[in-house]
Amino acid sequence: MNEPALVATGTNNAKPASREYGARRFFRLYGEAYALVALLALIAIFFTLLPATRDTFPTSANLRIVIANQAVLAIVALAAFVPLIVNEFDVSVGANLGLSSIFAAVAMSAGMPWFLALLLAVAIGTSIGVVNGVLVTRAGINSLISTLGISIIIHGIVTWKTGGVSIVSNIPPILSKFGSGTLFGIPLPFFALLIVALLLGYVIIFTPFGRYLYAIGSNISAAKLVGINTTRMVILSFVISGALSGFAGFIQIARTGGANPRVGESFTLPALAAAFLSASAILPGTYNVAGVIVAVFFLATINSGLNLAGAEVYVNDLVNGFALILGVGLSKFLGRNRA
Repeated sequence: MNEPALVATGTNNAKPASREYGARRFFRLYGEAYALVALLALIAIFFTLLPATRDTFPTSANLRIVIANQAVLAIVALAAFVPLIVNEFDVSVGANLGLSSIFAAVAMSAGMPWFLALLLAVAIGTSIGVVNGVLVTRAGINSLISTLGISIIIHGIVTWKTGGVSIVSNIPPILSKFGSGTLFGIPLPFFALLIVALLLGYVIIFTPFGRYLYAIGSNISAAKLVGINTTRMVILSFVISGALSGFAGFIQIARTGGANPRVGESFTLPALAAAFLSASAILPGTYNVAGVIVAVFFLATINSGLNLAGAEVYVNDLVNGFALILGVGLSKFLGRNRA
């Protein structure tokens, strides 16, 4: 008498369980992936409706300013993102940007053509990346300590080179026009970011190089066992980081019409915050290029709204600091959850 009831009970419970699994699976596939995008949209709506910012925030002028200003930061965040894939830190990305911009600006002030100055900036950034990679892999120094030490050394070099004075003379007009110009209403620096993001995304996702990086970040011992040259790959991750930082330094010259010896300091923290936050967007638990871009404009939307609302300058630092902690926490949590 009881057997049919037991069977019926089991059958009735199977459908809700299936629906629950389907809902959970949907959330894991899409909810986690696009939660930061949705939050960005909600924050934008909030500042659009807020009385203090509704006349200034949702304007095309403010949107162009945000996009243009964040193009450089996004490139630096992509620079910081590459070593993170192999579980290494590059906290010298901001200092590297500053060093590259200073020497490129000095060279152009002395008459060097802008395209050679661009190559110089990338070469300087790449050289710093090589040094960072060798210190981490060959000398065995913790990447956080070694890159922090390099950033301090760079600060001393920049101060010696400039005496604390910005370089603004003889910057080619074509460079300044690029930094402030638009195409179809979109700031030109954004196209530089777009090219970098597409190229880096292709390399990371569709080439063996990118798969090797993720393999090292997942399990370096297993990567060694399957024949991956982990030392070379880690060095290359720092080299790419340095090259992107140097390129960002050159774009920063275009944006500001010169080179400020202290500009690098303002990029390090938000770049690292965005790089870590990338693991909570698009591909949860995995550092990814699209996630970096989303995270950069997520932070930019908050900071822009706060600035227009009249918030004190220190509030931006609080936001970036909390974002860095949140990014690290979410990347750890989502990584364990996916595993």
